[in-house]
Amino acid sequence: MRPERQFAALCSLLLLSTYAKAEVDLGSLDLFAKDNVTSPIPKGLVLGGAVISGTPRYEAQKNDTYIIPGAVYFGEQFMYLGDRARYYFHLDDKVAAYAYGRFRFGNLDPDDEDAFDGMNKRKSELEAGVGGTLITPYALLSARISSDVTGRSNGQELLLWADFPIIKGNLLVMPGMGMMIRSDKMANYYFGGVSKSEATPERSEWDTGTTFSPMAAVITSYRFNSKWLGMFAANYEFYDKDIADSPIVQHNGELYGLLAVGYIW
Repeated sequence: MRPERQFAALCSLLLLSTYAKAEVDLGSLDLFAKDNVTSPIPKGLVLGGAVISGTPRYEAQKNDTYIIPGAVYFGEQFMYLGDRARYYFHLDDKVAAYAYGRFRFGNLDPDDEDAFDGMNKRKSELEAGVGGTLITPYALLSARISSDVTGRSNGQELLLWADFPIIKGNLLVMPGMGMMIRSDKMANYYFGGVSKSEATPERSEWDTGTTFSPMAAVITSYRFNSKWLGMFAANYEFYDKDIADSPIVQHNGELYGLLAVGYIW
């Protein structure tokens, strides 16, 4: 496995183990994957482990830190990263187009917190969509749209994103920023909606509507040698006001960071 695979694997597992509470997207990394011993993003399979910590989505939840094993794969056309995957049906030096799939874990369970008593459990769903990236000398400009295909939330999500990669030998530093747009059904199901049947005197009914959340991230990958890779990533989502003011959210955003080490097979 290669460092990058490792890095991605760690991140994906982290996201999986935290039930997708962290909306960190690392997909553009695979465009830099190279099959050599110094690339900070190598091709192939990587196995390793990661530590992830951050801000919980709902007010009643506590901050948690997880230590998790994982695996990731970057091929010529296929990428697997924990809870999500891409298949490139077109890829050249200027444009990349791909099919996208994600298994989104549920993130609210009345059995976990007394504050959720009377609410419906937010269960997992399978999402599918398409995306594209314009590759320029200075930035990767991306758009991706996906939709629930399991009938759980019946919602959609559109990501508009720009990455600004800097590669110096065996080091990659890639800051990025963008906007996450969620349909009312997606936002209400996973980001703070409270239906009429879930409302109580202490928890008012709440409709998020369609939401627009700015996001920023930085990803760093470092190749120690031909077999070992390390990475650090951090992501902040500044919630749309209709998410932040939800009676079960009550904060302005979520910050997640992860630190990972992997072995390249």
